Amino acid sequence: MSVPLLKIGVVLSTMAMITNWMSQTLPSLVGLNTTKLAAAPGGIPDRSTGVLPANPEESWQVYSSAQDSEGRCICTVVAPQQTMCSRDARTKQLRQLLEKVQNMTQSIQVLDQRTQRDLQYVEKMEIQLRGLETKFRQVEESHKQNIAKQYKAIKAKMEELRPLIPVLEEYKADAKLVLQFKEEVQNLTSVLNELQEEMGAYDYEELQNRVSNLEERLRACMQKLACGKLTGISDPITIKTSGSRFGSWMTDPLAPEGDTRVWYMDGYHNNRFVREYKSMSDFMNSDNFTSHRLPHPWSGTGQVVYNGSIYFNKFQSHIIIKFDFKTSSISKSRQLDYAGFNNMYHYAWGGHSDIDLMVDEGGLWAVYATNQNAGNIVISKLNPNTLQIIKSWTTNHPKRSAGEAFMICGTLYVTNGYAGGTKVYYAFHTNSSTYEYIDIALQNKYSHISMLDYNPKDRALYAWNNGHQVLYNVTLFHVIRSEEL
Repeated sequence: MSVPLLKIGVVLSTMAMITNWMSQTLPSLVGLNTTKLAAAPGGIPDRSTGVLPANPEESWQVYSSAQDSEGRCICTVVAPQQTMCSRDARTKQLRQLLEKVQNMTQSIQVLDQRTQRDLQYVEKMEIQLRGLETKFRQVEESHKQNIAKQYKAIKAKMEELRPLIPVLEEYKADAKLVLQFKEEVQNLTSVLNELQEEMGAYDYEELQNRVSNLEERLRACMQKLACGKLTGISDPITIKTSGSRFGSWMTDPLAPEGDTRVWYMDGYHNNRFVREYKSMSDFMNSDNFTSHRLPHPWSGTGQVVYNGSIYFNKFQSHIIIKFDFKTSSISKSRQLDYAGFNNMYHYAWGGHSDIDLMVDEGGLWAVYATNQNAGNIVISKLNPNTLQIIKSWTTNHPKRSAGEAFMICGTLYVTNGYAGGTKVYYAFHTNSSTYEYIDIALQNKYSHISMLDYNPKDRALYAWNNGHQVLYNVTLFHVIRSEEL
């Protein structure tokens, strides 16, 4: 047997082994074989698989085996018949099984794809549900916090209103007292009418005493009604925008009825011209004014107009001057002893604001600082006619640390600054010579306050805020005790 024939035999033998394995072993591996192969008696062992073929004609057969002189193996091989029904049946069965496996594989792939899509959807829904759960938890916590905040705000408001209950009771008593005054006035009026008819029926001196007594009581009542403790400052009302960054403007708190003139002074030094506007309306809407020339330039922005005269600090001195507008002359001048001047003890914003003149329900005041009081604020009550000091109070507040200051009902109120966020935070009470720290917001709309004065007639604060003339309404808290009247 030649070498090529041997090679063909080996190849064919190998193919037979593979076919036999696919027909017998593969079905058993996938668990789908239903036919058990049996070895025929007298069969020839299959050297490839170790099993006996059922029919010798269905497999390759080796009839002889020998070696040549060179030691090579020489075999005689007979191939099986090409047409074998039994093998065709098993091949067809295996093919069907393989098709089923392929179909199952495709089904599994489709199912896997659907499962993956469902899993992605479930994961997405899980994320959304967790997000909703978090949002619901946040809403619940926010709702609880809002309720707590509202409860605290209501509780704080109730705490603020609770002290007003006894005050309202006192107001009721005050109302009865006013009615009593009214009845007494009516009685006196009727007595005077009768007295005109019957001369000599009453003692004039006794009647005059009764009238004077009633007048004093009424005046005391009105003064107590007008005065009180500062509890609030309104938002600013801008009246006009004019002038430089520094200046002062005011009205006369003792002006007669119908006199609404406005006085305007631009700058804080080296100026001596005062503008007079006929009314607040003229000041707001026009530039029609009368100019008054002072005999000396003023210093700072602490001037006041009071009872027809202007009071100002003479530039680079501690001299106070009273200038009468009617006569256009100095009616009085006096030195304010020991008071710092020429930017020695100014307000925090500077501007030669060493001496600040003020007016309230009690009269004329001067606020300044001295070396004797270590640069702290000194308050002096002045006689408006003679400019003599009636009484002085020393405080513990440094003048240079104050933004601005004003007097209301004998109490000096000091701001914590002049730029940016501003509030009234210090109060000195001259009636008791005591002080306290307070917290009253003051909206600094234009960021630089260089003048802040109280007008008891308007019950308002006049301010010069960075070239803007501004008004603030104030709220005063007062209690009238009947035993004091």
